[in-house]
Amino acid sequence: MTAADSDYVFKKNPLADKEASYGADEAAILNDAAFEAARETIRSWPGYAMTPLVSLSGVAKKAGVGALYYKDEAARFGLGSFKALGGAYAVWRVLCRKAEEEGKSPSDREAFSSLAQSVTVCCATDGNHGRSVAWGARTFGCNCVIFIHATVSEGRKREIEKYGARVVRCDGNYDDSVREAQESADREGWIVVSDTSYEGYMEIPKDVMQGYELMAAEALEQLPDSEPPTHVFLQTGVGGMAAAVTANYWRRLGEKRPTIVLADPVKSACWLETIDAGKPTAVEGDLDTLMAGLACGEVSELAWTILKHSADAVVALSDDTAVDGMKLLAEGRYGDAPLVAGESAVAGLMALLLVSEDPEARRALGLDGSSRVLVFGTEGATDPALYEELVGKTAADVVGKAA
Repeated sequence: MTAADSDYVFKKNPLADKEASYGADEAAILNDAAFEAARETIRSWPGYAMTPLVSLSGVAKKAGVGALYYKDEAARFGLGSFKALGGAYAVWRVLCRKAEEEGKSPSDREAFSSLAQSVTVCCATDGNHGRSVAWGARTFGCNCVIFIHATVSEGRKREIEKYGARVVRCDGNYDDSVREAQESADREGWIVVSDTSYEGYMEIPKDVMQGYELMAAEALEQLPDSEPPTHVFLQTGVGGMAAAVTANYWRRLGEKRPTIVLADPVKSACWLETIDAGKPTAVEGDLDTLMAGLACGEVSELAWTILKHSADAVVALSDDTAVDGMKLLAEGRYGDAPLVAGESAVAGLMALLLVSEDPEARRALGLDGSSRVLVFGTEGATDPALYEELVGKTAADVVGKAA
């Protein structure tokens, strides 16, 4: 039976090793010096603000854990998702490297602006990463082409176009659009700004992931009494966000780092299959999950390097479960304040609730009434029409109820 035949699958990672040190291979991908540079840069951008860390005490009680914290990325730079941190920062780094090659400085605004106008960046996206790249391109003055696959909604396409990018729809799934973006860039002389890595393409995804680390660091600073979480549940996609959060906590907390649980959609469970095989393993097919931001069939090689020994388990969950998570937060079902969360935002939260009802999984993860759990609400209603269709009310209605 494959993951897609089930509503819930749980698997421990046999390669997980809590005693493993953060070594040279990991540091070559994400490290403190590069993170500090990313943090200083992003914090200098107009509109930067820490996103909220929300206590969900009602859901925590339902899950049988001591505390549950939800990092709400719905308002990040007005783009609606955590990906504003990654794609835009990577565009900035592309332009800075280009300037260095030509002996120019980003502080020379006229020269930097002229250089930026000669550069075209591109990427493949399920929606949010492309929006971030397009926003970064507009902010820093370069050109942008975004490739979307067959099942990306028209609403997400329009949101990307708002930032001045040209959007190209491709046949096939996300991984097909990644290949088409790379082929077009090779032909046209464009620069790919991708959040996934593959053979021959490693440097720019590191910049994307380095931007994501800021979200992880903020959450750790915001936790009450500076007590780190015992468990973190992280939605996957290609794995860049999960690897960035895990790397930050691994470096800062060492052997005391939290238990890491990955969350895959059952219809694109590339991390489940990878952990099952003990090596990067692709999932074939249309990957047609409602969790559009997680509809990826191939893991990032960089993310695998970090997560192969630091991810403790993986959960696969259904689209119906994700929709229930959106409704749960919108309703404030267990007495918590209502929150707006898109369909890709809730996989980690719902993985927690699924595991909480599985005695064997609870024991395997050491999840109990003293556990402090952290999840990341990685997007708001980034497709407003789809959000209303799935939840039965608009994001504005939910925000109004919370107020």
